Amino acid sequence: MSPSHLATSILDLLFPRLCINCQKEGGYLCPDCFSLLEISDIHQKHPGKNLNDVYFALPYKGLLIKKLVRAFKYPPFIKELAQTLSEIIIAHFQMSSNVENFKKYIVVPVPLEKKRMKWRGFNQAEEIARHLANYFKLSLLLSVLVKTNPTIPQVNLSSKKREENLRGVFSIKNAQLIQGKNILLVDDVYTTGSTMEECGRVLHQAGAKKIIGIAVARAIPGED
Repeated sequence: MSPSHLATSILDLLFPRLCINCQKEGGYLCPDCFSLLEISDIHQKHPGKNLNDVYFALPYKGLLIKKLVRAFKYPPFIKELAQTLSEIIIAHFQMSSNVENFKKYIVVPVPLEKKRMKWRGFNQAEEIARHLANYFKLSLLLSVLVKTNPTIPQVNLSSKKREENLRGVFSIKNAQLIQGKNILLVDDVYTTGSTMEECGRVLHQAGAKKIIGIAVARAIPGED
């Protein structure tokens, strides 16, 4: 056993992982509670102004999915929930029959600005994107789409205010890496779409060919 695996095993022994829903030992979401999630088995095409389509695994309603996302994004910041949330997305793809072939895509996470990154310690979209890139056997690009300016939290803003809040905050580096490419743009929760749409706009301007958004859940304003 490698030193890192040994350290993980010791931590699991001292601080066992408990299901967020039922407190059963073994993981942050046990199989029984995973089965309670309302994961969709169909995909309805959802194009936007700058997105060719968006995939959502389930609606952002119900206590369980909200518990998972909030524990991931807010204190206590359970980074390992990225795997659980990725498995929810993957279950949606496995259950749906009308899923596009992503063989020739690259994976790009919605970026986080530096202050927020320092507070949380990780970019939640990036952690989910890592698991999805591994599942689909695709390249993960972290050096292209960046957030250069801070924004106020989107939660209590209207659709129009969200768009204004995000205008001009994303930029592109190393544009040659995405020119003519198809992109899977990954985030955790999709609400009005303003974040993904603005990311899609700058990616298209930099030469990206096709952009499809992927999120764990879709919320209505006020739920996120």
